[in-house]
Amino acid sequence: MSALPNSHEVLLKNQNLLRGRLAIIGMVDPALLPRLPDRGLTISEHFGNYQQLLAVSGWTAAFGYDAPELSSGMADTLVVFLPKARVELSVRLELALWLAAEGARLVLVGEKKEGIAGAVKQLKELAPQASKADSARHCQVWQADSLPRRPVFDLQRWLQWHPVECEGVGFRMAGLPGIFSDGELDDGTAMLLQTLADSPLEKGPVLDFACGAGVIGTWLQLHQRATEQGVFPVDGVDVQFQAVACARATYREAGVDGLIHASDGLSGVDGRYAAVVTNPPFHTGIRTDTSMTERFLQGVAKYLEPGGELRLVANTFLPYEALIHRHVGPVKTIAGDRRFTVWSARRH
Repeated sequence: MSALPNSHEVLLKNQNLLRGRLAIIGMVDPALLPRLPDRGLTISEHFGNYQQLLAVSGWTAAFGYDAPELSSGMADTLVVFLPKARVELSVRLELALWLAAEGARLVLVGEKKEGIAGAVKQLKELAPQASKADSARHCQVWQADSLPRRPVFDLQRWLQWHPVECEGVGFRMAGLPGIFSDGELDDGTAMLLQTLADSPLEKGPVLDFACGAGVIGTWLQLHQRATEQGVFPVDGVDVQFQAVACARATYREAGVDGLIHASDGLSGVDGRYAAVVTNPPFHTGIRTDTSMTERFLQGVAKYLEPGGELRLVANTFLPYEALIHRHVGPVKTIAGDRRFTVWSARRH
């Protein structure tokens, strides 16, 4: 049996704290579930993790913080693991208070390097009686009983809108805690958009892979309208719940077209596209991780029409050019500086 993350191991060590119907928010390894004493609900904002959770017998899995499986007062014990982005913890804690039944217990688990000390301050603002239950494996476990329950949970409370402008095309981008580049147009995406203005895509439907808040698809369609080009829908996929929710909100606000849905890599994509555009992630937490993009490059060609274009922006130091050439077709650099490069390739 493979080792669980430290935070999961320390929860098992303290499973005496768990009672009744469980709700677990932010677990990363489904192997934890069969080893727990009770059953219940588990919530993930990562679609690949959610798909794994669906296969665990005796548990209900929910994708995201507004999933239909969630209801007020449904859990006697709420386990909250720390998210990568501290600001997202406020969402998880408020959700836990809404899910809590009368007399429920909240258990907060996290590693020191994840910022458990600061997280405890947030917990105590909601539940001043919270106390430390254990400290082990570089983690802390805190518990709070007699929780202040919430009558409603509205994710829209955390939704924020930020202006985006590039090449004279402006709109508002939706943001939620935990989403990449929340509140600003990152420099890599800005460079990619500039190339879409200078070297327009061929006419046809477009896929935005790892779409984030939907900036590329929204800008592209608005730019096509402004320049009186043919306007084509831009579908978007992302593995993260917040990204899918924000992209849908951004599209609605701007009045543009395209299907936005969750997908772990390309597994949820159907059909073929005239172009695929992307600013893919290369981090897992704080460490560099290009594995998702490498899998994407190995499989993207079958979603391109013959002669269809892949246009990708990434940090210049990442080793993508050879992979693009091998799996898609002849590749060229169409923009770049010391930080970012935009590559274009057409399917063989």
